Amino acid sequence: MLSELPINMDMNLSMYYYLFPLFISILFLSRFLFSPRRDRKNSPPSPPKLPLLGNILQLGSLPHRSLQKLSTHYGPLMLLHFGSVPVLVASSPGAAREIMKDHDLAFSDRPANTMANRLLYGYKDVAFAPYGEYWRQVRSICVLHLLSNTRVQSFRNVREEETRLMVEKIRQLSSSGSLINLSDVFIELTNDIVCRVALGRKYSKEGGNGEKDFKMLLREFLELLGTFNVGDYIPWLAWVNRINGLNTRVEKAAKDLDEFIDGVVEEHIGLKKEEGDGLDFVNILLQIQREDKIGFPIHRDSIKALVLDMFSAGTHTVFTLLEWTMAELIKNPEVMKKLSSEVRRLKTSDDLETMQYLKAVIKETLRLHPPIPLLVPRKAIHDVKVMDFHVATGTQVIVNSWAIGRDPIVWENPEEFKPERFLNSNVNYKGMHFELIPFGAGRRSCPGVAFTANLVELALATLMHEFDFASTEGDLDMSEATGFTANKKIPLTVIATPRVD
Repeated sequence: MLSELPINMDMNLSMYYYLFPLFISILFLSRFLFSPRRDRKNSPPSPPKLPLLGNILQLGSLPHRSLQKLSTHYGPLMLLHFGSVPVLVASSPGAAREIMKDHDLAFSDRPANTMANRLLYGYKDVAFAPYGEYWRQVRSICVLHLLSNTRVQSFRNVREEETRLMVEKIRQLSSSGSLINLSDVFIELTNDIVCRVALGRKYSKEGGNGEKDFKMLLREFLELLGTFNVGDYIPWLAWVNRINGLNTRVEKAAKDLDEFIDGVVEEHIGLKKEEGDGLDFVNILLQIQREDKIGFPIHRDSIKALVLDMFSAGTHTVFTLLEWTMAELIKNPEVMKKLSSEVRRLKTSDDLETMQYLKAVIKETLRLHPPIPLLVPRKAIHDVKVMDFHVATGTQVIVNSWAIGRDPIVWENPEEFKPERFLNSNVNYKGMHFELIPFGAGRRSCPGVAFTANLVELALATLMHEFDFASTEGDLDMSEATGFTANKKIPLTVIATPRVD
């Protein structure tokens, strides 16, 4: 979620294909570049690469799948080149453990990311901030003040109210005979909850042009934040973004978002809310700023960047997890029947803690469909040895969470949706078990795991408690979309029948 935002590799590579003729002569003159080689320092195995472009064209529209296929040939730790930038790809629990635990400090930095720099006030957020004192301070704010277990529990009423509204909406649609687009329902649910938690109130389509504009701004922000910027890897191609209009889009989005969030902050400054009096994230950050509780000044740009972090982490990632879980349940009716039987003993949300099969279903979804298949890249701050291979300073590192979750060495019948595999297992997704790391691990892990778990458990349990679901398709399409997160390519449309006791 929060600290492991995705890098969308679907960068419309077709715009670069016209460069191929320029490289034909170079290809023939540089055949030696096509032979995988190891340097004297024992670098990890590498697939063949093109001159200048490196391995960029091998990523395809679904990079997590392309990288998994490469790893079956070159191993769980392989070295690629995106342009001239070396990129280490980890595709096994062992490789991930060495990077995010054994050598966590060595890989604690972030590589340069033009989109994050321009949209998040020069890396003033927590997800993309370079490793150092500023990052430590803002992460402390997130862990202790915004996303602590106590704070997450304080938002319980918000979650329950919005979940009830979701149920009412589905009931109204089902009573009129309408099909239910659950993807849209989940987007609205997560957006409204995060709006209330972060900004203090909802910004819905019914609220006027200004509010509608915010949803459009947020969608543009998320899309741009996940856009692969070729100039970060091949600097001499940075001019392409001026031609295709990407630079203009980023400048406009940054300006419009800043004006909106700045207006929200100004509205909050005049409020006199005390601790425990329904504080939202903006209130909390302003209170920290006023009282100087953390020993260093927190400026307005930092407040705005952290608020935007909450949206990028708390909306599409949670919506994607809900969408895939319901899709798998509908595709596997026996699992859905077993889950329904468990949750229909639910009396209050306090009972969620006892719902072991519900928790197993969520774990199994995260294994097969991590919302962020490729964890946000890290960067080596000094030379280090990983799995006996030399990794040089400045090497970027990508952990393929999707590939790890489908590793046949780790998981029996990895393509099957089988929650029972977690019923007698202590494996969880909190960063301690490297066979299941949808939220990362180590210093750069997501601090919002509790926020996500509470929201998803309540929403799923409520849906299973109140409705029976059936697919509108004969064979449910489970293909993935390209974009900020790996959500379903085709929205999940279902028939919802209210439960009859």
